Amino acid sequence: MAFKHLVIIGGGIIGLAVAERASRLGHQVTVMEKETSWAAHQTGHNSGVIHAGPYYKPGSLKATMCTAGNGSMSRFAAENDLPFDICGKLIVAVRPEEVSRLHSLHERAIQNKVPVQLLTASQAAEYEPEVACVAALRVETTGIIDYGAVSRRLAELAVETGAEMLLSTQATRISVTGSGVRVEHASGSVSADLLINCAGLYSDRIARMAGLVPEARIIPFRGEYFELRPEKRRLVRGLIYPVPDPALPFLGVHLTRMIDGTVHAGPNAVTALGREGYSWTAINPKEALGDVFYPGFLRMASRNIPLGATEVARSFSRRMFANSLARLVPAIGRNDILAAGSGVRAQAITRQGALVDDFLIQRANNQIHVLNAPSPAATSALEIARHITADAGLDA
Repeated sequence: MAFKHLVIIGGGIIGLAVAERASRLGHQVTVMEKETSWAAHQTGHNSGVIHAGPYYKPGSLKATMCTAGNGSMSRFAAENDLPFDICGKLIVAVRPEEVSRLHSLHERAIQNKVPVQLLTASQAAEYEPEVACVAALRVETTGIIDYGAVSRRLAELAVETGAEMLLSTQATRISVTGSGVRVEHASGSVSADLLINCAGLYSDRIARMAGLVPEARIIPFRGEYFELRPEKRRLVRGLIYPVPDPALPFLGVHLTRMIDGTVHAGPNAVTALGREGYSWTAINPKEALGDVFYPGFLRMASRNIPLGATEVARSFSRRMFANSLARLVPAIGRNDILAAGSGVRAQAITRQGALVDDFLIQRANNQIHVLNAPSPAATSALEIARHITADAGLDA
């Protein structure tokens, strides 16, 4: 095998997983990250769940990689002494009309080979005494972890095997050469045989910079979180999710016990006013206007006006947020939650207004672009890295 030089743009968990694997396989690797630390955006702001994979379309990349990633991420944590806990979770139907959706989800989980068990309300109470439901699905292999710690360890391992890891290094221009690519930045340039774009919120821009027409555009959605007050954490033992509505794009507000013992609640989901729009006041007018007038966004938004209005209203109302949580755990009131920051999800949307439902990886000569990698991408990171290196012929 001829060893190659890879330049990876993006230092989140996927870029770092690719870097660690490719470097371990003997390839020369350069990682470029525009921020001053690794995992500064999506990876560092997620809910820290090792997903099991009951939701995803059987046979999809999400389904296969999440199921495999559940095991590989747990093994990686164990081998590297990183704290994690396979605590399981409950997906609950709070009204009788939701039970049929719960049974459909149970069937999909079985197809995806995810260990699950249908529970009555009294059986669910054995796991979560404060939960309110008429039925539940117990997902045994869901866990919790700190993906920031995972990312830092991946970066350390990549360095140990010779990778060049460049922080505060933003790509400014990409040129396709006869034998590869040349990526310019403020302090110089990197020439390589292969470009791997793992830029997350900016992945479509990097693709365009490299001369591609991306199959979808990234639209940023802000996920807003609360957490339970310390004295109320006892109300939640593990993870409690509502049964998802297939007509809606996200899973809904849920409760997650984090690896540090805190209990996070959320996320609420609203369109961010910029790719780093972590609050209503963090506005990038050029980005926001570009998103609003993108035909795909307009088509998607027009189909989800009631949902969008509810999410925006809940963003400004602690009472509405608490009421959403009280559907799952009635003992939670508005005074029991504290603001706990937010994250921004890079969601790919086609020009037809469809949310890209699966991981999206677009290829060109000497280029691989990861254009849609929302949840469960962190769980699946080691599997996505394996898929990319195999596809590029780096494993031979």
